[in-house]
Amino acid sequence: MRRQARKSGALRWALALLLVAGTCALGLRNLDRWIAATQLPVTLAQTSTEVFDRNGTLMRVYPVGTGLWRMTPRLDQVDAQFLEMLIAYEDKRFYSHVGVDPRALLRAFGQALWNGRTVSGGSTLTMQLARLLEDGSTGRWAGKLRQMRLALALERRLSKRQILELYLTHAPYGGNIEGIRAASHAWFGKGPNRLTPSQAALLIALPQSPERRRPDRGFATAKAARMRVLVRMQAADLLTGSEVAIAAAQPLPRALRPFPRLAPHLSDRLLATRPGASRLDLTLDAGVQAKMEQLVAQAATRAGGRISAALIAVDHQSGAIVASVGSPSYQDSARQGFVDMTQALRSPGSTLKPLVYGLGFDAGLVHPESLIHDGPVDFDGYAPQNFDGAFRGDIRVRAALQQSLNIPVVRLTREIGPAQLWASLRRSGAQPRLPGGKPGLAISLGGVGTSLQDLVQLYGGIAAGGQGLRLRMDQTAAVETLPRILSPVAAWQLGDILRGLAPPAGARVGVLAYKTGTSYGHRDAWALGWDGQHVIGVWMGRADGTPVPGAFGGELAAPVLFEAFGRLKPELGEFAPPPPETLIVTAAELPPPLRRFRPRDAVFVEAAGAPQLLFPPSGARLALEGGPLVIKLRGGTAPFALLADGRVLVKGQRRREFEVPSPGAGFSQLVVVDGAGHRASVAVEIDTPGL
Repeated sequence: MRRQARKSGALRWALALLLVAGTCALGLRNLDRWIAATQLPVTLAQTSTEVFDRNGTLMRVYPVGTGLWRMTPRLDQVDAQFLEMLIAYEDKRFYSHVGVDPRALLRAFGQALWNGRTVSGGSTLTMQLARLLEDGSTGRWAGKLRQMRLALALERRLSKRQILELYLTHAPYGGNIEGIRAASHAWFGKGPNRLTPSQAALLIALPQSPERRRPDRGFATAKAARMRVLVRMQAADLLTGSEVAIAAAQPLPRALRPFPRLAPHLSDRLLATRPGASRLDLTLDAGVQAKMEQLVAQAATRAGGRISAALIAVDHQSGAIVASVGSPSYQDSARQGFVDMTQALRSPGSTLKPLVYGLGFDAGLVHPESLIHDGPVDFDGYAPQNFDGAFRGDIRVRAALQQSLNIPVVRLTREIGPAQLWASLRRSGAQPRLPGGKPGLAISLGGVGTSLQDLVQLYGGIAAGGQGLRLRMDQTAAVETLPRILSPVAAWQLGDILRGLAPPAGARVGVLAYKTGTSYGHRDAWALGWDGQHVIGVWMGRADGTPVPGAFGGELAAPVLFEAFGRLKPELGEFAPPPPETLIVTAAELPPPLRRFRPRDAVFVEAAGAPQLLFPPSGARLALEGGPLVIKLRGGTAPFALLADGRVLVKGQRRREFEVPSPGAGFSQLVVVDGAGHRASVAVEIDTPGL
């Protein structure tokens, strides 16, 4: 047997040498034709899609084929010392040979002849690449001859850099791991840009016998193989004796590490829009994302049962999503973790109430200090009730919103009009869904389907002063400004009111403007809040939509909201000061029409006596050139108050023709209210001077 092995090893290398000699005998012209006629295998292999955060941190890797991890490397992503060691160990004349190294073949032939077996390989890195591309064998002489011919052809058509990058893409490192980047992440939990000599030596040794030398299965074999590389590196003067001793003492990994899997739901959504992409760049922050995923998992565990949870954190100044958690665990089947609950349509409960009040402020219907009646109502058979079934009589609008009363907000919705509320919700960038038909009064109490992302989009617009940016998860997407939904005054007033809401136990007072909500039947618990820079939304419930008895937004979701802000940053962002035109007065100082909300049937009981805005007419486009706006009225009872987008321009006016300062460029809603509480409104556009 030994004699047969000696003959076999010697024969293989003799044939390789004969090929080199034979090709030389053919002459350069015939050699050139022979190489040119070589059919190359496919060199463009499928590699994993990689997902990165805003700072370039790897967040997720998708396997290719049947679960193979293969990541595309660039040489500038690979440790320079590793590359130097690899070439010194595998192919020290890599940069000078043409694909085949005759000196290496002679050395391998002599060693095989003397020892009766293959002691060292004569294959160049280019020949090894040829074998990997064709998935060929190394032992049979026909395979070796084919590798040599293919290596010569590869060197003709590719640069040395391309050949090295292809080798580092396809080299096997044990199991389903291919390529240096996948190997570095799998064995060491990091990229290959900074490798220790010990790590580099293991990664050089593995491809020669990836299954036998896997340190998780053949620890002793892996350790010995690493040591052989280190000794060779000392002999090549690439490592000192002390460096070799230190590297040899370093522990070997005992198991493969899992690849990063942050933000799986959001990554899946973006990849679905860009199938086949090799790289996705998210607006997320990997550190924040990891903290939020941990928080959501802990919150769901505390809630018990089959409770799921979701969270979105957004920079409302840029529209960038910084964290998005679709479930407590992507693989938790008990909680249906594969369902992205940031996108699921659910009832928003009371979370739309701030928008109703903001529209009421802008329409001149109410002020935060206005009185509004909380008592029994019946709107053509629709008789909403407060959550506790009680009535509070006359109450300030500020308190009605803070207490999340149902009857006052439905009164206001009836005056504004459900269609106007629906249109404003759509303008915010949300994509709500109606169960059927047109919007009704119940929309303000959650009678509409919205997602967590919809609500964060809406609250982001309020937090940004009434005009927000479309939420972005793709770092390469353009920033898109959305239509204004509220005036800066109304948006600030909402923030001022909601900052006064009592926080959960142990949380600081007045640092967040936030609102909670609970949908019908305790199916959904919500909490949304913002500071001067960020807005966060939290949903908790069951993914299948079944009730969670006793679940309330204020008790279940609000503590998670405040904890999320605490994990997001050490100090919360300051709120902007009120706009100069904000009417900050006591209830007694309000203009008479704003002291108490008057429902529609009370306002128009004497329609003939209501004021009319003769000028400007609705829809007018006015070029004021910096001058005042002329107002002409007819009818009504003096004194009059005029509001523009919720801010008071004049009050106590007894004349029916007067001038007021320009409300500013753009669209404005002008509302005149007379002394009897009757009102009229028009929408106008003021041209900017010089445009």
